[in-house]
Amino acid sequence: MDAFEKIKRKTVEIINEDELKDRLKLNRPLRVKLGADPTAPDLHLGHYVVLRKLRDFQELGHTVVFIIGDFTALIGDPSGKSKTRPPLSREQIQENAKTYFDQVFTILDKNKTEIHYNSEWLSKIDLEQWIRIASNFTVARILERDDFFNRYKKGVPIFFHEFFYPIMQAYDSVAIKADVELGGTDQKFNLMIGRRLQESYDMMPQIAIIMPILRGLDGVKKMSKSLGNYVGITEEPDSMFGKIMSIPDELISEYYFLVLDKNEEEAKEIDEIIRTGKENPMTLKLKLAHDIVALFHSKKDADAAEERFKNIFSARKIPEDVEELDTRKYLDESGKLDVVMLLFGNKITGSKSEARRLMKQGAVRVNDKKLLDPKQTYAFSNGDILKVGKRKFYKLKC
Repeated sequence: MDAFEKIKRKTVEIINEDELKDRLKLNRPLRVKLGADPTAPDLHLGHYVVLRKLRDFQELGHTVVFIIGDFTALIGDPSGKSKTRPPLSREQIQENAKTYFDQVFTILDKNKTEIHYNSEWLSKIDLEQWIRIASNFTVARILERDDFFNRYKKGVPIFFHEFFYPIMQAYDSVAIKADVELGGTDQKFNLMIGRRLQESYDMMPQIAIIMPILRGLDGVKKMSKSLGNYVGITEEPDSMFGKIMSIPDELISEYYFLVLDKNEEEAKEIDEIIRTGKENPMTLKLKLAHDIVALFHSKKDADAAEERFKNIFSARKIPEDVEELDTRKYLDESGKLDVVMLLFGNKITGSKSEARRLMKQGAVRVNDKKLLDPKQTYAFSNGDILKVGKRKFYKLKC
């Protein structure tokens, strides 16, 4: 497989292919850009799809420039959003960014990767320069974005600072002299703005490589930490295994294709097997979960996670080494338990709103009794078993 075919494999679109072929003929490593705003501390399988394509470039001898959008995160990427993102504090952004390095280098070659924060250049641009940069784009051009257009049409507010997001991301490409930028299908507009801005600086426009988006555990929306439908690449083996086992059957081939190294024909064969009933989807899912855990941990971890999963869900057993939760600081004056604060305080959920949502969905139980009202406090006994979702068990202790 030649360099171009390796790069093209599993992409949705390359803008444009002839430019990429010409750029590959240059006698130098290409600078290949990916930006990620640290709006959450975890990278997930959706990020992995793009990171693995970056690794393809590294294996071909090119340089990956990974940009942590600590400055753009002050706005928040409006791509695919139906309303304005809530702003993050600088402290939240820095805390989230710290976790990215170790996670990224489980996939990328550290020696062939440059890491930059985009505050290095964006924070130094004065108002006069911003006026000159913004003069390259019309409001009509910015409103071509589906998310902005739909919000404008529905009368949903679009705040002025949100217009700056694609322009700031585009300036990242100018600052690091990107030859190539990668992004999901929801990022196509931003990548094209980058091409336009580079041309205004008399630079060769970057090649935009559009990658497919991995759907989350719900089987509908893109994998996202904020939606709670994600699998983190550093999650514990048992949690990772259990989450993969919860995906809808129609996602099995998609995960084999995008996360594992299956080709298109193999993915189609899996769909056909499920459609015709030649094999139980559970069997395919067990292998999928095992292989994904082995990819990010080890075969030994994957074997152990599979055995524990089968013990719990096939034999209906509670794990012997179930974690104990000290409930004392989550009790009210009458000794009843605030379940929302218990879940959030012990980082079982990423937020109190996620805890409330799980309770309303019937996904939180004590001794198999559903705790449906997040506003209510609950009586319990020492040693009761708390179950969250299908995979997590905890022993309540006071």
